[in-house]
Amino acid sequence: MATVHEPRSGSDEQRLHELGYAQELRRRMSGFSNFAVSFTIISVLSGCLTLYGYGMDAGGPVTFAWGWPLVGIMVTFVALAMAEVCSSFPTAGGLYYWSAKLAKKNAPAWAWFTGWFNLLGQVAVTAGIDFGLANFLGAYLNLAFGMEVTPGRIIIIYGIVLFLHGLLNTFGVALVARLNDISVWWHVVGVTVIVGALLLFSDHLQSPGFVFTTFVNNTGWEGGAAPLYVFLLGLLVAQYTLTGYDASAHMTEETQNAAIAGPRGIVNSVVVSVIAGWVLLLGVTFAIQNYTAERATPTGQPPAQIFIDAVGRTGGELLLLIVIGAQFFCGMSSVTANSRMIYAFSRDGALPASSFWHRINPRTRTPTNSIWFAAVGAFLLGLPYLWNATAYFAVTSIAVIGLYIAYVMPVFLRLRAGDDFQRGPWHLGRWSRPIGWTAVTWVGFITVLFMLPQYYPVTRTTFNYAPIAVGVVLLFAGVWWLLSARRWFTGPKVQGTPEELAEIERDLEAAG
Repeated sequence: MATVHEPRSGSDEQRLHELGYAQELRRRMSGFSNFAVSFTIISVLSGCLTLYGYGMDAGGPVTFAWGWPLVGIMVTFVALAMAEVCSSFPTAGGLYYWSAKLAKKNAPAWAWFTGWFNLLGQVAVTAGIDFGLANFLGAYLNLAFGMEVTPGRIIIIYGIVLFLHGLLNTFGVALVARLNDISVWWHVVGVTVIVGALLLFSDHLQSPGFVFTTFVNNTGWEGGAAPLYVFLLGLLVAQYTLTGYDASAHMTEETQNAAIAGPRGIVNSVVVSVIAGWVLLLGVTFAIQNYTAERATPTGQPPAQIFIDAVGRTGGELLLLIVIGAQFFCGMSSVTANSRMIYAFSRDGALPASSFWHRINPRTRTPTNSIWFAAVGAFLLGLPYLWNATAYFAVTSIAVIGLYIAYVMPVFLRLRAGDDFQRGPWHLGRWSRPIGWTAVTWVGFITVLFMLPQYYPVTRTTFNYAPIAVGVVLLFAGVWWLLSARRWFTGPKVQGTPEELAEIERDLEAAG
């Protein structure tokens, strides 16, 4: 399906200069490391299990057995369409840069709104990952030390986790890249160990009929169309998990052979995650011992109780630690990708105080200020949990909506460009249009779906505040555009002539 040719330019730096930017970030990531960033952010051990309890309410086993592969196929189409565009424009700006270059009219506006949706989704996915980690840490501390799990304590753990991820990323891309490489094997071995332990040591396994045909509705929605509606709501488990693979695009300015390695990182991370995630979900569902009791576990995390009931207290806690380790790697990589998007967006003047967020630490060659923007922004997005117990599900919806709108806008523009689109060395050939239109249609569908109420009756504690968060960002970006930004934001800026770009690079080398 995909076609690969030799790169169009003699070096990654030369291609980056052609796109208008200096090589400010240090380029030392391999193709595997680029793949590892996206694979780690997708993190089936994080997304699948942190939303497993929600899936038990919204469709149950049918959601895991059939919803996951359905979403996996559609997400693969989105990833393929994105990868083709990434090959043409391997720059850290990623999605918003692509929109600016592909739009035939109003390019700055397309870039502006793509960037703001991407920013919203990136911050929300970081919040979702680390908030899930905080909940699983709370469950472990409850099991191991009897700590009572309260919203206030979860928020404290959440803040500590984000702070640690900020520190790790501050030390530089080499450390994070090494940890990402380790994370790939942690996830692969972790899924194997967890599924193997559950299937081999459980006293009782559910039947295939239970796993593949049982439908559960604990959402409160009733009526003739309720089963279909609830099943569709349950797709959030897969759709949220399979996000964040735009990280491979945001890391292309730090990746060798970026025009090929970046697209491969996007697609391969999705395909491997779809397979691994389905194996994990089926394994956990087969190991359910008592559906009702495990859904209502006092730890608040049904997978933790399923582990314990299936393999015993000690074994269950060890499996839980594997999940927590994977979630920690996942959050670390999410902050990395988020900070690169913020760095690139501010490089083109699109954020308040852009010169501050774009600043590079000359010693580590990383955007330190953007790293802390990502961490603090994610922390603020998680605070509604203090008064809304379902806030986590809203955060995951915000991540899906923000990211996927940003994913599909440049794909839509690439389709409109037709034969004017200049393909990179990695492309889809004659499959570009059918794959691209499938991706656009699917994203339009899920954007509406995940703004709908998830539980009935709709109250202050069950309200899905995703439409409000998306609306606030859209209103802010729209009003700012109309009142001010449309007069000065011209899209991605050229940093200078080839000589000036070389001078920027020499200054950074000297300062480092």
